[in-house]
Amino acid sequence: MNTWKKQLSFIFVLLMVAVLAACGSTDEEANSEKEKADADAEVNDEELTIGQINWAENIAVTNMWKAILEDKGYNVKLNVLNMGTTMKALESGDLDASLEIWLPVQDANYLEKYQDTVNFSEATWFDNAKVGLVVPTYLEDINSVEDLNEHKEMFNGEIIGFDPGAGTMEVTEQLIKDYNLEFELLPSSEPAMIGQIGKAIKNEEPIVAPLWSPHWVFSKYDLKFLEDPQKTFGGVEKIHHATRHGFEEDYPKVSEWFKNWKMDDQQIGQLIDYVESAEDPLEGAKKWIGENQELVDEWVK
Repeated sequence: MNTWKKQLSFIFVLLMVAVLAACGSTDEEANSEKEKADADAEVNDEELTIGQINWAENIAVTNMWKAILEDKGYNVKLNVLNMGTTMKALESGDLDASLEIWLPVQDANYLEKYQDTVNFSEATWFDNAKVGLVVPTYLEDINSVEDLNEHKEMFNGEIIGFDPGAGTMEVTEQLIKDYNLEFELLPSSEPAMIGQIGKAIKNEEPIVAPLWSPHWVFSKYDLKFLEDPQKTFGGVEKIHHATRHGFEEDYPKVSEWFKNWKMDDQQIGQLIDYVESAEDPLEGAKKWIGENQELVDEWVK
């Protein structure tokens, strides 16, 4: 009888240990799930603010990164600003990132002014950019900036520009001085400038404007860059990104993803086309991401 009681007591002890272990395991699993949920919630609460400039390629890449980052759990806000305000906002910390800095020439003035207060990435996402004055290809006698003064009446002495304060606009002002052009640079906006180009081409009229590649306009209209013997616009430009001080420490993963980001002419051209043709730029960007997921995965690995 005593032996039976001892066995029963032993079995009871084993059962209690098993129950307590199970409870402990359940508690640990619950705590682990809670910690994971809290971590996910923390990620979802993180807001990134990226500057957007109303240029075709900038709208395309900012919406692309908004879609990529939101898929990773970040809350991304796009602030529409001009270039000058963008740099001031990066300096003050009101903006986390700007995805389009053209160097070594177009945005050299911003690099010089903000190099101590803004992080300019050494990494580039596009390595074959070009900037210069363009005219329609049917203007066969005008192939160089040096040809413009001879035909200034044809253009009414006007170069049709875009956003005042853009680096390319400032370089164009320098170009006017370098070549002693008897022309005035008229600021407007990129959509207004493209509209003027389209109107002129429709009527086969002369027009000259500063433009850059990559840009969707070259797939729509027959345009040519004018030769720039003095290289005021520089040669090949590379596109970088810039972030506020402290961004790399606050968002190490995103910082690394931006550095991994690389695109070629075909990829950026297709992205711009998808974004331009969509009612919602974000949906156009998501469509492009869906068709280029392997490439995106290389950036965010």
